[in-house]
Amino acid sequence: MANPRLSFKEMCAKFDVTPRTLRYYEYIELIQPERDGRSRWYGPREIARMTLILRGRKFGFQLEDIRQWLLIYEQEGTEAQMRAWIDLADRQLVELDDQRKQLDDAIAELKNLRDETAAHLET
Repeated sequence: MANPRLSFKEMCAKFDVTPRTLRYYEYIELIQPERDGRSRWYGPREIARMTLILRGRKFGFQLEDIRQWLLIYEQEGTEAQMRAWIDLADRQLVELDDQRKQLDDAIAELKNLRDETAAHLET
């Protein structure tokens, strides 16, 4: 079976991204499709990279962190990639924990204000 190749439109649909997003990832050289005239074709390498990019974005990583991780993956192999990923993940877990605490505080404050306002209306 031949390696799958996706068109620009298929790539957008597969990953549920806008054409603008896909073009931007190309512009900043996170992915590099094959070109045939005006057509772009995304092979297994680009599909795998897009999967990793979107996973990193889901976890809140900056694009530059994702770029560095992808570079390590391609240049230094699996062990270096895993070590870099652990470092990035540790830092991001701290950041996400801080964000969760801020959200919990904001939710508690909003609930209190809502409850106080509702109680005021009942009096």
